[in-house]
Amino acid sequence: MSETLKRLSAEGVSVWLDDISRERLRTGNLEQLVRERNVVGVTSNPTIFAKALGKGSAYDEQVRDLAVRGVDVEEAVRAITTYDIRWGCDVLRPVYDRTEGLDGRVSIEVDPRLARETEKTVAEARALWWMVDRPNLMIKIPATVEGLPAITAALAEGISVNVTLIFSLERYGQVIDAFFAGLEQARANGLDLSKISSVASFFVSRVDTEIDKRLDKIGTAEAAELRSKAGVANARLAYALYEEKFGSDRWQALKDAGARPQRPLWASTGVKDPNLPDTLYVDELIAPGTVNTMPEATLEAAADHAEVRGNTVQGAYDEARAHMRALKDVGVDYDDVVRVLEDEGVEKFEASWSELLGTIRRELADKAAGGGGA
Repeated sequence: MSETLKRLSAEGVSVWLDDISRERLRTGNLEQLVRERNVVGVTSNPTIFAKALGKGSAYDEQVRDLAVRGVDVEEAVRAITTYDIRWGCDVLRPVYDRTEGLDGRVSIEVDPRLARETEKTVAEARALWWMVDRPNLMIKIPATVEGLPAITAALAEGISVNVTLIFSLERYGQVIDAFFAGLEQARANGLDLSKISSVASFFVSRVDTEIDKRLDKIGTAEAAELRSKAGVANARLAYALYEEKFGSDRWQALKDAGARPQRPLWASTGVKDPNLPDTLYVDELIAPGTVNTMPEATLEAAADHAEVRGNTVQGAYDEARAHMRALKDVGVDYDDVVRVLEDEGVEKFEASWSELLGTIRRELADKAAGGGGA
């Protein structure tokens, strides 16, 4: 087991893997990462599934059966993805039991084409919750304006939620309020709040990518000095907001009723710029009560050489605020940045979903025609 990741976990950071595939499950690799890399959770998204379906033969048998049954492509996608997620939940179940439900969570995303439709998102969340039927499941709902009431509605029914695609501090505050409202309704509905879990996935590297692009366009020495620091600064200020919101009387009432806080989850933690340290978004975002979900390359880099030097968030709020002010001073429009990132995030997941549908459509047609292996 990696001593570095053990120290990271000891600082209160839950290490989750941002990947899942039938091959990873079938070979026992996920179990190995739980044993050797302190992995205590798994996240997935449409891009991850599109990649998994696009290579290897792990899905052939199930796809052939679906083709024989004449299942349409939409239903086939649900059958294939929920199979992997259910299996992942079973692998992580001992972690879930050991941590009394804090970790051992596996996330699946609602159809991203529904990101702007509240009622359909809630219906899809219910369907996925029912299909996977595991207590350690989380349903990923995007933090669009239309997603906020869906988050509240799902939580009110006892569905654990991973809120995804959070970029702005303002929207993060709204996500926490939606979480509070959902738990308040769940309490009114007589549900056990201790069984309901949530994380808020605050994206990091994409913020640097978009802001660095704008800084490069500005082209001044002052702008160059500000490169590749906004993602960390933004996330640190999100943690400050988390502390503020979860220090409120409103939260205390829910906590007294048995609720657990909605933990900040650092997402998009693989560096996009090869000139940056590959563990940047691990080293600089160490704080208690957080989750860091890592692509495997980042996980292995962190296991090998992450710098675990204690809490790197709570003492850096003033520095983070100063950085965000400096960005504004050189002409970076934060509100426009986060709007673009949210729109692009939804579009990218929609594109991956379309790719996934296309892959499965072709596979179904091939198997129905008698192609494919055993």
